[in-house]
Amino acid sequence: MSHTEAPPATSAPPPRQVIAARTAVAFVFALNGLAVASWFARVPAAREGLGLSAGRLGLLLLAMSFGAILAMLTAGAVVHRVGSPRTAGASTMLITAGLVVVGLGIGAWSSVPVVAVGLAAIGYGSGLTDVAMNVEAALVERRLRRTIMPRFHAAWSLGTVSGAGLGAGSAQVGVPVFAHLTVVGAVVLAGTLLAVRSFLSARPGGATDDLSADGGTAHGNGVLRAWREPRTLLVGLLVLIMAFTEGTANDWVAVAFVDGHGIGEAAGAAVFGIFVAAMTVGRTVGTVALDRWGRIPVLFGTIGLAVAGVAVAVLAPSAPVAIAGVALWGLGASLGFPVGMSAAADDPDRAPARVSVVATIGYTAFLAGPPVVGLLGDQVGTLRALLIVPILLAPALALVPAARPPAGHEAR
Repeated sequence: MSHTEAPPATSAPPPRQVIAARTAVAFVFALNGLAVASWFARVPAAREGLGLSAGRLGLLLLAMSFGAILAMLTAGAVVHRVGSPRTAGASTMLITAGLVVVGLGIGAWSSVPVVAVGLAAIGYGSGLTDVAMNVEAALVERRLRRTIMPRFHAAWSLGTVSGAGLGAGSAQVGVPVFAHLTVVGAVVLAGTLLAVRSFLSARPGGATDDLSADGGTAHGNGVLRAWREPRTLLVGLLVLIMAFTEGTANDWVAVAFVDGHGIGEAAGAAVFGIFVAAMTVGRTVGTVALDRWGRIPVLFGTIGLAVAGVAVAVLAPSAPVAIAGVALWGLGASLGFPVGMSAAADDPDRAPARVSVVATIGYTAFLAGPPVVGLLGDQVGTLRALLIVPILLAPALALVPAARPPAGHEAR
């Protein structure tokens, strides 16, 4: 294998519909990130409004992860049956409804069960959207014939930067959580419904050329077959650990800095914004690194950055140095999930089934992560509990070679 794992881009410019689809997919990624980060940025406000300890907050966050796992179990079949555009549109409606319910549960009703229902809806909608937009992204990447998947995930991270910034600003000026989340939900829904109209799979024959060439065996019983493939399972485990690395920051970095480094709620939301900004940078420039050096060396390097970043964020004696560690953490966590999605889609004939399986395994991290970190936080403090991340990253190094493209398939 050559030093680069991506084929050279074709000399002819891509058709207009592929360019339009690339923009539309990136837009949906960004809007999904905006929706999810808008909630994460208001987690400290939810904790205060509901009067929760770290352990009880972790259990509440589990509701969102539970919804996502339920979605992952059926997402491959749903995307195959109704298509990526309809799946993304309908699931975003559910995300919007969940944001509204969460806002009501925190503000008007101060009810943990109501917030849990809203979080489950957000999780379920996000899980379906995740598979739909990654399958569509794999199709666009295949048509472009160059590495672009991390840039779609960079768009998601850019959306989370916007969500974190809006959340920090809303907290600073005292905007009620309900008003904030309701407006965000409306914007996300309108933008997504407009964007999915330009998906390649929304066009006649758009998906079948690349993602369903096996006449449907990549779905249904193909999903069951994917669950028995060693490489798919190993890629899934790698994505699980990297998702835990990313998700722990999403759920806990704002609260941990408020508790452990003594900063305010708005500043905690801003620290979360630094994390997602670093992830955006990593995913934007990561495509160049992946094309030049390949998946394996880049993943080894980014995992090392994540380990160092978490250690600095937790152990640094001052908040400014700790914030620098958060930036390293974001860079290190940036490529694991998108590279795992690309690895799952190396064979376009079986991409939906394998993406669904890898995403399902990966989302298990979001199921286990919140309560594990929360319960540890009750014992050792929320900030110190973050050290579980580098402990889990060590075995991830042994899983990295699974992301190498199989014989006969070139990575994008």
